[in-house]
Amino acid sequence: MQIPALRRKRPRSAGARRNARSPIKPAEVLCNKVGKYVDEQAVDDIYRAYLFGAQAHKGQRRQSGEPYILHPLAVAEILSELRLDSRSIIAAILHDVIEDTSTVKEQIADEFGEDVAYLVDGVSKINKIEFESKEHAEAENFRKMLMAMSRDIRVILIKLADRLHNMQTLDALPPGKRRYIAKQTLDIYAPIANRLGLHKWCQELQDLSFHQLYPKRYHAIAKALNKRAGNRKSVVKKLRTTLERELSQSSLDATVIGRKKTVYSIYRKMSLKHKSFSELYDIYGFRIIVSTVDDCYRALGVIHNLYKPIPGRFNDYIAIPKANGYQSLHTVVFGAFGESLEVQIRTDDMNRIAEAGVAAHWIYKSGSDSSVKSRQLARQWLLDLLDTQQQAGNPGEFLEHLKIDLFPDEVYVFTPKGEIKKLPRGATALDFAYAVHTDIGNRCAGARVNRELASLPSVLNNGDRVEIITSDTSRPTAAWLNYAVTSKARATIRHYLKSQQRYQAVDLGKRLLDRAVKTRRFGRKKLTDEQRRNLLDTIGVDNWEDLLADIGLGKRMPSMVAKQLLPPPTRRDQDAGQAQDSPLAIRGSEGMLIHYARCCSPIPGDTITGFFTSGRGIVVHTAACPNAKGYEKQPDKWVPVEWDENISGGFAVNLRVDVHNRRGVLARIATIIAEQESNINNVTVDERDGQIPSIRFTIEVGHRRHLAQIMRQIRGEPSVLRLSRAKG
Repeated sequence: MQIPALRRKRPRSAGARRNARSPIKPAEVLCNKVGKYVDEQAVDDIYRAYLFGAQAHKGQRRQSGEPYILHPLAVAEILSELRLDSRSIIAAILHDVIEDTSTVKEQIADEFGEDVAYLVDGVSKINKIEFESKEHAEAENFRKMLMAMSRDIRVILIKLADRLHNMQTLDALPPGKRRYIAKQTLDIYAPIANRLGLHKWCQELQDLSFHQLYPKRYHAIAKALNKRAGNRKSVVKKLRTTLERELSQSSLDATVIGRKKTVYSIYRKMSLKHKSFSELYDIYGFRIIVSTVDDCYRALGVIHNLYKPIPGRFNDYIAIPKANGYQSLHTVVFGAFGESLEVQIRTDDMNRIAEAGVAAHWIYKSGSDSSVKSRQLARQWLLDLLDTQQQAGNPGEFLEHLKIDLFPDEVYVFTPKGEIKKLPRGATALDFAYAVHTDIGNRCAGARVNRELASLPSVLNNGDRVEIITSDTSRPTAAWLNYAVTSKARATIRHYLKSQQRYQAVDLGKRLLDRAVKTRRFGRKKLTDEQRRNLLDTIGVDNWEDLLADIGLGKRMPSMVAKQLLPPPTRRDQDAGQAQDSPLAIRGSEGMLIHYARCCSPIPGDTITGFFTSGRGIVVHTAACPNAKGYEKQPDKWVPVEWDENISGGFAVNLRVDVHNRRGVLARIATIIAEQESNINNVTVDERDGQIPSIRFTIEVGHRRHLAQIMRQIRGEPSVLRLSRAKG
């Protein structure tokens, strides 16, 4: 559909608006609202955008049956409450035309400018690409939106307003779709609104989502909340009067505002504290707004002098602001009527930031430090997220990191120089290392927490002083993912492991292909550049390293690649080179591309064979392993392997020990194993009849001689009845 160029001016008079061919009341309401804070030319442009959008969406209706154009107008009206600029309002009116009509970005740019086209494109979903799954599509759309947000924060403001109106009108959709959208909103959009300081939007999104996901719980809590409000209205009024009087007597110019918790916040508190509604007392609270920071602390003194503070329930977010720039003093006290009372104390400027977050800049045209800091924090958060998404291996992984990052119940810890680092609750010393710097994280070997040695999995608490110990030989391992909490740490570790895996895959692939080519060419294994180029063109691989990596990961068989590279050998070549076909040497240092089968736990000295597994490289089995015999139907995936003469490292092996049930027998066997310079990785005990328990050890050995030495020493223990190397 081609949208004609619209240069029509908004009708000036009410009569002209009524006689115009297509204006409807919501467009007039929007223009009147926006007209209170922008000039007349901007209002004309907004009206022209409405005409453009109405034409583009002509004939389209929402699930409720109403004309589709009413939705973008409602989104624009929500943004007008934040007093966003006219370009944002225009983009909000047009935010669905690229996604839901045949209009293209260039048309919007021609009519309304590149900035509006950029905002509309940033909000639009990617709907012209086929994705592997719904999750991948969702993740890619978030990735696209965050990229646009990093350049212009208004992209997410439009998207959040769009989601807010969709949630307000969700009842027209089928139940399954309502629950899916509500869950997505609660998991991602509400936390984003919170992270950007848009608390009013966040609370409404949470309540609307909770209502759709758990309607019975929502109505039960809302009913109980309204009942308590009616019963205690006079109590709240008396408390407010008392607070105002005491603050006034202390010469503090303060505004006291009563506040009631939302249904969803009460539900969360009930869930986290495992309490019923009747056991919650701090349902109501007060917000005290004063002029200066000094007045905040003076007011705090007045409150604590009037009512007794509850230990552990005070937070100073002025000295240490939240990640989204939020600042306030929070305290919970015992009220005059025997109930807990939450009090928040902040300045006017802090209150503006608390209410509107990054949008405070447009509402109040504020150039204050708090307003600027809020925008800087939001931008830094976005840049950190973009850094994370660049390291994420796939869209699903990025979505996981995003969800982790959106729930930062924070702890504040200190560097040795006294700098504050904010981390999510449950963060470890490893997370702190990555928060300081990526290189510090990749080389960390331990930590000192409050000057005492601590391991990397140690969980940090508020106020801890943390120093990271680094080592040039320390490198990330897959085990680090078990105790890394922050998205930055997890993404960096995964990125490192994948880069290491590729390096190892290329090295292993080269060894395998060299061996296959040598076998096929019988000693004359050097390949020409022309042979390599021809093969890459034939199989459609970009470069030689990618091909070697595919071979190392088991995605391509080296024998098949060698066959494509080289012509069939002649009988003369075969006779001359039969003895040169040698097994692949296993060195023990190949990393994550050589796996040792758990079913038979091969160790140096065992006769072994290798089997290709797609994505994992080579799995090594003992030649006598029953599972190895089961793979005989796939001879093309087998590769001859042998232990290298200079094999190194520790290899897991299982021992089964039947013993007399005597005191201390387990400790004595463990001591024997330790004395033979072996580590015990795991111990399980099967009691059986109670008289002869069977103990299973998983230990590390260097080779078969080392294992034989350990077994000989264990057999010498009088309590040992039977000893065998267990399989499986």
